[in-house]
Amino acid sequence: MDTLIAQPDGTQAEARADLRGALRALGERHGSGIRALEELMAQTSLSADQLRVQLAALFRMKSIGMRELNQLEPDFEVISFVEATTRLCVCFHDPDVDHGMLFAIADPLDARTRGWVEHRMRSQPGLPYSWALASAGDINAYLSVREKDVRAMDSLAFDDPIQNTVDPASLALTLQGISSDDSPVVRLLNSTIYDALKMMASDIHLECRANGLMIKCRVDGVLAVVGRAEGRDVADQVLSRVKVISELDIAERRVPQDGRFKAQYAGREIDFRVSIMPNQFGEDAVLRILDRYQLSQSAGGLTLEALGFQEGDTRFMRKLASMPYGMLLVTGPTGSGKTTTLYAILTEINNGLEKIVTIEDPVEYQLGEILQIPVNEAKGLTFARGLRSILRHDPDKIMVGEIRDPETAQIAVQAALTGHQVFTTVHANNVFDVIGRFTNMEVDPYSFVSALNGVVAQRLLRRCCPDCVTEDRVDTETLIRSGIDPDAAGGYLFRRGAGCGACRGSGYRGRRAIAEALRMNDELRQLLSERAPLGHIKAAAMRYGMQTLRVAAIDLVKRGETTLEEINRVTMVE
Repeated sequence: MDTLIAQPDGTQAEARADLRGALRALGERHGSGIRALEELMAQTSLSADQLRVQLAALFRMKSIGMRELNQLEPDFEVISFVEATTRLCVCFHDPDVDHGMLFAIADPLDARTRGWVEHRMRSQPGLPYSWALASAGDINAYLSVREKDVRAMDSLAFDDPIQNTVDPASLALTLQGISSDDSPVVRLLNSTIYDALKMMASDIHLECRANGLMIKCRVDGVLAVVGRAEGRDVADQVLSRVKVISELDIAERRVPQDGRFKAQYAGREIDFRVSIMPNQFGEDAVLRILDRYQLSQSAGGLTLEALGFQEGDTRFMRKLASMPYGMLLVTGPTGSGKTTTLYAILTEINNGLEKIVTIEDPVEYQLGEILQIPVNEAKGLTFARGLRSILRHDPDKIMVGEIRDPETAQIAVQAALTGHQVFTTVHANNVFDVIGRFTNMEVDPYSFVSALNGVVAQRLLRRCCPDCVTEDRVDTETLIRSGIDPDAAGGYLFRRGAGCGACRGSGYRGRRAIAEALRMNDELRQLLSERAPLGHIKAAAMRYGMQTLRVAAIDLVKRGETTLEEINRVTMVE
């Protein structure tokens, strides 16, 4: 079987007969042609493409790869996107036959799907159609790319009133459930959430416009339009539906509202934090997705290395985490991974010998043997009140999810000065802006710098997709605009992703963290408490080895892990 391609015609016929027999035997054993194909490929030296070519000839089908799939025009009216995903069978317009259809399948032994298609085509007599064989991986990758344009809610009509019969406590998100729901508004919202979870988005934006609803998702830190719904009535109904499942006031449309809800997806429970904001055309909603599963994927392996920090930054944070008291601040904008970094630190230092307590809004992931307290402002449990109570609970180490107000800042500083180790986050652009934030919150500068052990400012950069990465040429103007000396760029490994199914055509897949770390010492404490000019503080920090975010980002470009466009998007040119 592994020498089919090189055999004469007569021998090929015999080999193909053997291949057919082996495939049918494996299919009977597994009950699935896909599994049979996988085992058959493992038993031979044929690649996936070679096996596809041989099987297509064996079953008298066309053989099409990823490139051919991308050149064909799909018809999701004959076979819907949901059906194509479930059956791994996609309908295309046949470019070689006028008004003909071409059905691409992944399993040549799947007689049930072929019979289902043939029965459907009987309703269109005289319409020619043929079969093609594509690998399961190529069909899945193709459908992943098409997700951006073809959604479960694209063909919905919006003429039914909102139905509030679904239990708002938990949504069950499955393709079958979405397609069978009677209310188009419910189907629209549920399919939007389902699609966002499938593409591992962090936020869903529902924006009311003058003529309808714009739907966007934030994936790897970047917003992308994923759908639209025409009609102001539709937009209002969708926002009302969001309020219903979040247990908010449907009648109130003039002030912001915050809520939460839960959903069941792929056998796990996912939390959503909802923010409703009025605008000139109605209201906007942002749904923050808090998927503990993504974090728990690395349970037991949630470490600073797993987050992508460089070795020097990892050593720095571990050294500060091992100190008996003081404060470690992690800073950065929303969505830069601050909480995940603190989770990784707590996971590493949690040896069961010390009492570790956290107060968070919300608790994004359960950490074993650690007391985690969720903020509940509606019931009066704020960060400040909870932190004050934690200090009476005999803690050794405390994590404060975010310092938002002067009272919380002052209590956290006092805790760090009285023998506790405090890990916390604050929103600031870099390690030096943190000082100004605490000063604005009326914290005594001398007490703050005395309590502070160090500050880490971090960002997340998208990485070039490893499946489609290629070499890249960067012109001199771009280098100069990016603050890079063209003469020094000769040793850089410039690369970028060409775009494929694995990265949904973006050229990027996954992110890694970069950091700017400032460790306090006597000289820096004196400069900060005296409110010395920022230039003097920066010069002193550089003398002690601090590396800026921009330098760390350029280092990733040197190694070909990301692009200049990406680091210019995330960091400032120095």
